[in-house]
Amino acid sequence: MWRDKVKAYEGQIVEDLKGLLSIESVREDDKASSENPVGPGPRKALDYMYQLAERDGFGVHDVDHIAGRIEAGEGEDLFGILCHVDVVPAGDGWDSDPFNPLVTEDKIVARGTLDDKGPTIAAYYAVKILNEMNVNWKKRIHIIIGTDEESDWKCTDRYFETEEMPVLGFAPDAEFPAIHGEKGISTFDVIQNDKAEDQDEPEYELRSFKSGERYNMVPDEAVAHVAVKENMTDVIQNFEQYLNDNQIDGESVVDSGVLVLKVYGKAVHGMDPSIGVNAGLYLLNFLSSLDLDKTAANFVEFSNKYLFESHFGEKMGMKFHTEVMGDVTTNIGVITYDNQKGGSFGINLRYPEGFEFEEALTRFKSEINPLGFSIELGKNQTPHYVEKDDPFVQSLVEAYRNQTGDQTEPFTIGGGTYARNLDKGVAFGAMFSDSEDLMHQKNEYITKKQLFNATSIYLESLYKLCVEE
Repeated sequence: MWRDKVKAYEGQIVEDLKGLLSIESVREDDKASSENPVGPGPRKALDYMYQLAERDGFGVHDVDHIAGRIEAGEGEDLFGILCHVDVVPAGDGWDSDPFNPLVTEDKIVARGTLDDKGPTIAAYYAVKILNEMNVNWKKRIHIIIGTDEESDWKCTDRYFETEEMPVLGFAPDAEFPAIHGEKGISTFDVIQNDKAEDQDEPEYELRSFKSGERYNMVPDEAVAHVAVKENMTDVIQNFEQYLNDNQIDGESVVDSGVLVLKVYGKAVHGMDPSIGVNAGLYLLNFLSSLDLDKTAANFVEFSNKYLFESHFGEKMGMKFHTEVMGDVTTNIGVITYDNQKGGSFGINLRYPEGFEFEEALTRFKSEINPLGFSIELGKNQTPHYVEKDDPFVQSLVEAYRNQTGDQTEPFTIGGGTYARNLDKGVAFGAMFSDSEDLMHQKNEYITKKQLFNATSIYLESLYKLCVEE
């Protein structure tokens, strides 16, 4: 039944999704203003969702242009569907324009198809279809739209300062059948405070280093500028050998007497950095083979000692595992160095229930302070958990099983979704077990089958929870 309902809307779903995907809704702090709190792209995507809602007869409510909602349904209790329309930067290596959606017979290719524009449109259409069926709503529905999920969550932080909290709800921003637990997520910077004086002129001076744009992405490119006193050819040959030995890509050029080294890695979502290739850490590892100036040498040594080839916090003394939620993970998402200011590492740490985060961070601080490094803590979100046997979770899972026949149990993840904003919130789709997970990677796509099946599942689940007695 529900799949038949969706079939009549397939063309509209694709067209509306294409419009949303065409907006480059990447956070741009240098273009932020009161009108565009995290840049013009996310604001434009938010306004686009308002336009769809107004076209279809729904009410909308904006909160300072950084978040807002689409209003549907009737009743006393409030059900939330928490979505986001911002995306991570596209990065390099795409086979098509990441913001000019490529629609083929079976899929749609663009940045945001999986995370989170495709699922957002699927959830929106589930509400739209039910509304056009003139169902007898038993709950109010707020489709809450954020614009800063991929960075600091300024959007939901601001939204829930003044707006009603849903009694329960889901975030269509993960996997089916349901995610009933999410790890704690912390971001912090390790900052080099001390500059070391060189007694003699160093053979090699690290002028600058840059890798990564987001804490929650494994960096796929790193660039270092190195002043070389002599033996330039030897350094280049050793670099090429290093690339070959480690089976990674890179290149070197000489620019005005300065050696520019580049390493190319593999970008993946920061929740599981072990499946990516961190270009920044590899390049720092190579630089450790050079007799660098002392400040740079200290920076590079820190990376090797605590960060390189340590995806699970082992080298930082933070290794921890639970059966329910898995391992602590550490992603080094942003690395910078300047020969005048020193360097910094931007770290995204994810941890299961039971991990003593504050205690671990305090211990790590005390260990690295004598080495000339300090820690600046950013945001820390504690783990989120709803019992998988909760009737709400089981209702969602039942809808999934009815539509797919798959009996997979709900599970927990290392990622973080808006579901953790709610006391009783879970992540619910839109990826399936056979979906290729290209979130935060090049050539991100969603299949039409996945998009339409997710819409059907959302339809049934919303009918169960918000229409049926």
